[in-house]
Amino acid sequence: MKGIGGSTIEAELNAIQPVAHLVQPIQKEEFQERLNKACVLMQDQKVSALYLHAGTNLFYFTGMKWNPSERMVGALLFPNGDLIYIAPEFEKGTIFDFMLIKGEVYCWEENESPHKLFSNILKDNGVIEGPVFMDETTPFFVIDGINNCQDRYQIVNAKSIIASCRMVKSNLEIAIMQQAMNITLEVQKAAARILRVGISAKEVTDFIHEAHKKYGVPSGSYFCIVLFGIDSSFPHGVKSPKDLEENEIVLIDTGCVLHDYISDITRTYVFGQADEEQTRIWNIEKETQQAAFDAAQLGNVCEDVDNASRIVLDAHGLGPNYKLPGLPHRTGHGIGLDIHEYPYIVRGNTTKLELGMTFSNEPMICIPGRFGIRLEDHIYMTANGPKWFTQPAYSIDNPFDY
Repeated sequence: MKGIGGSTIEAELNAIQPVAHLVQPIQKEEFQERLNKACVLMQDQKVSALYLHAGTNLFYFTGMKWNPSERMVGALLFPNGDLIYIAPEFEKGTIFDFMLIKGEVYCWEENESPHKLFSNILKDNGVIEGPVFMDETTPFFVIDGINNCQDRYQIVNAKSIIASCRMVKSNLEIAIMQQAMNITLEVQKAAARILRVGISAKEVTDFIHEAHKKYGVPSGSYFCIVLFGIDSSFPHGVKSPKDLEENEIVLIDTGCVLHDYISDITRTYVFGQADEEQTRIWNIEKETQQAAFDAAQLGNVCEDVDNASRIVLDAHGLGPNYKLPGLPHRTGHGIGLDIHEYPYIVRGNTTKLELGMTFSNEPMICIPGRFGIRLEDHIYMTANGPKWFTQPAYSIDNPFDY
C-alpha cells in the first residue's frame, strides 16, 4: 500500500513546517458587511428586530467571541443598523474589550431579569409588539424567560436571515477554509505513514493533534476519530477503540480550526493487503462520492445531491434508502464556523445550491459486523459549478495518489 506505514511519529513531526500564518483572519470590514446584509434581509422580510446569542452567530455578525453560558449574553440588531449588546453588569468592561463592531451595551444586575431588559430594549427602540426574530441556537431558558415576562412579542426562528447569510461564504472565508483543509490533508498523509501493527487509536489521535499544532494551528485538532477494523462500521466511533491489525480497514476523520473556520476530512484505506470485499465496497464509495459531486450543480437543490448518492448505492444492491448495509446518514453537511451547519445535504432539503456554499461530500457505506468506508472531502460552489477543497482519495491501495 503506497504511503501507508514505514515511518515514525518523531520523523513525521520533525518534517512539518508551519503554514497556518499564510492566510489572514476575517477583518472588521467584512463583519460590518455581514450586518449590512442582515439589515437588508430584515427590511425585505419586514423584521423589526433580530437577536444574536453568544456563540458562532454573534461572532459571525459582530466579531465578538463570547462563549454561551447560563447567563444571557447577546445582541439585538435593528433593521436601521443599530446594534445593542445585552450582558451582565459585571461583564460590561469585558464586553467593551471584546467589542469589534460598536454598539450600546445594556446591562442587568445579578438580581435582575435580562429577559425584562430584552423587552424594554425593544420597546425603547420602537418595537411595541409583534414577531421578534431569534437566533435558533438561543437556549430554551432565554426564550422561556422572555415569553414568561411579556405577551407583546412572538418569538420567531431567525433561520431565514442567519442561515441565508452564513451559508454563502466570502472569498476570504473560502481561502481560510482552503488553508485549513490543506493542513488537515497533509496531517492525514503523515498519519498514514506512522501506522504499524499494534499501534493504538490513541497514539494516532495524539499524533494528529500534535501534527496540526506543528503546522501552526495552536489548538491542534478540533476533533479526531481513528477506527480500525470492525470499529470502522460505526460512523462516529466506539467506546473503546481497538489496536491496529494487519490487513485491517483504517478510518481517520479529523480537522482543525484556523481563524475560527473548520476543516474536516476523512480517509479510509487498508493497512496491509486489501481483500476483494474491502476493495469492492471502497470502489463503490468512491463512485458514490463522485456522483454526489456531479449532482452538486448551481440551481439543483440539496436533496438532489443526497439522491444521487443513493441511486448509485441502489444500483449496487445496497440500501435502499437509509438501511444497512448502505448509507445510514445524510450525504453531507455545511461547514464554516461550525463543523455542522447549513446547508444539510439530505433528502427533503429543497434549499437551492448557490455560489459560495460549502459542504461535505461523505456518503459513507457501513457493513455491519465487518467495516465501514467513508471518504469525506468538501465542496465549494463556484460560478462554474462545484469545486473540491481537497482532491478525493485515489484508490484503496494508493489513497493519496503517490
